[in-house]
Amino acid sequence: MPTLKGIDHLHVYVRDRGDAAAWFKSLFGFAPVESLQAWATPTGPLTIGNASGSIHVALFERERPAPSTAIAFAADAKNFLAWKAQLEQRGILDRCADHDLAWSLYFRDPDENLYEITTYEYAAVSRVLVAG
Repeated sequence: MPTLKGIDHLHVYVRDRGDAAAWFKSLFGFAPVESLQAWATPTGPLTIGNASGSIHVALFERERPAPSTAIAFAADAKNFLAWKAQLEQRGILDRCADHDLAWSLYFRDPDENLYEITTYEYAAVSRVLVAG
């Protein structure tokens, strides 16, 4: 069976690609991927990503976007706790969930797409969150 290298990109449907790109920039630091700008036509995606190029999000404009399924990002324990504080500060953290093997943070973008940040460094996060 052939194998896969990883996830190339995720599709996210939004009302306004410019507004969505600004939201991603302010929260994650994502910027347009220069080599893929030719695709950013009225019907094509504006592809944005992180500085290392390991994450790409293709923003497609729709008048009434249907919310996506959750897009989950990975973090280590230290960054998970920093993301929790950041999302709380912005007032967009929906919930912090203990999944027994992992912890997850859930939040939505302005178009109601669901995002998750997950860590499998369960013990380290539990020491901080459960201890209070």
